[in-house]
Amino acid sequence: MRILAAMLCLGLAACSPQPAVKTGTVPDLDSSFRFAELDIINDAGDSLKFDVYLAENPEQQRRGLMFVRSMPDTTGMLFIYDGDDIHAMWMKNTFIPLDMIFARSDGTVSSVISNTTPRTLKSNRSTEPVRYVLELNAGIARRMGIGQASRLIWDTDKRP
Repeated sequence: MRILAAMLCLGLAACSPQPAVKTGTVPDLDSSFRFAELDIINDAGDSLKFDVYLAENPEQQRRGLMFVRSMPDTTGMLFIYDGDDIHAMWMKNTFIPLDMIFARSDGTVSSVISNTTPRTLKSNRSTEPVRYVLELNAGIARRMGIGQASRLIWDTDKRP
């Protein structure tokens, strides 16, 4: 009887609700990057929500979206640098074309490079010193009206 009671208790414990752990939508990246929600106010003033992987250190920034073969339209990667600088990105071992959105320290968009060429060493660089680079699937920036009048926003309590 004790064994039956113990098995019942274990069974109930296994069925109890577990705390949700927010992970991304690209499983290959989940073990290497934190995942956060990012709001973008587009050129028309509309609020857009994206789930982004955070590339916060040099190792993560070197990895980026290399070897990723697909990504949902509302998912991207936000590169977070320690300071403002001219930042350049290349697409070696990146299999999907991307839009690159370069943003200043206050989140305002400096420039957008659309539809980058996959698997190349061609440098895609900011036109002025920036703190952030957001990579999204190619065509998303144009389709969602993200341009130089846009701004990246996230809760200051959660801000990287």
